Amino acid sequence: MNTNHYQLGFSLIELLLVVAIIGIISAIAVPNLLASKRAANEGSALSSVRTITSAEATYQATTGAGSYGSLANLHNAGLVDSSLSGSTLTAPKSGYFFTADADTSTPKSQYLTTASTCQPSGVTASGTRNFASDASGVVTHSLASTTPMTSNNGTPIN
Repeated sequence: MNTNHYQLGFSLIELLLVVAIIGIISAIAVPNLLASKRAANEGSALSSVRTITSAEATYQATTGAGSYGSLANLHNAGLVDSSLSGSTLTAPKSGYFFTADADTSTPKSQYLTTASTCQPSGVTASGTRNFASDASGVVTHSLASTTPMTSNNGTPIN
């Protein structure tokens, strides 16, 4: 009679060691992935603000007859797509809300475009900066907060 019994499989210690290693790797990787997502959201928001700034200049020189327009005006003129013009507080684009408001003068000689983070802080923050642009064409940024920028007085982006 053969008394040698071979046990196949993994011991509990080996399984726990593998789980611990996976936990350590994910603890290192997840914050980096979240930071990458925030950076991508900010890049998208900055690009969108620049698109709106260009669209405002085109609108003023053509369809607007010397006046700047709102996001709806820019969309109706075919200068921005619906992902920007429909970006209200219920439909953000890449974690940001966008506005473009012309002043009340006639002709509307000034405007302010803003991009504000949906979630300005915490682990699920969609970005760390808000962006703004006006008729000068300079895009600025400030630290993210729960309120959008009310003027283009942040730090200029090179």
